[in-house]
Amino acid sequence: MAYNESSEDYLETILILSKRLPVVRAVDICNEMGFKKSSVSIAMKHLREKNNITVTDAGFIYLTESGKEIAEMIYERHEFISKWLISLGVPENIATEDACKIEHVISKASFEALKKNIKTTDSGH
Repeated sequence: MAYNESSEDYLETILILSKRLPVVRAVDICNEMGFKKSSVSIAMKHLREKNNITVTDAGFIYLTESGKEIAEMIYERHEFISKWLISLGVPENIATEDACKIEHVISKASFEALKKNIKTTDSGH
């Protein structure tokens, strides 16, 4: 996949925010990720050019089908890997941080093998 970690993080953040908020705006992404508005604006321009998001005249940001597909893949990896690490006794903050790194570099084949062979404790989600 020709996406970099930064693009994947932005798409994942938009997905997460869209579950929490009625609409997602650039300022919401800035607040969530701790980035400057200029950095977020540049990233949104790139994601728009790749047809991963659409932005309305009012500044509302929506994932396209391709953007949503990438975001959901990264989010699933993040959730699965962090729960698995926590089940192994890794403190939650470290598990979450490590999952953020692993989710971008693990191959689809390796992730599918992990999912198939690992039972994570479901914390009611």
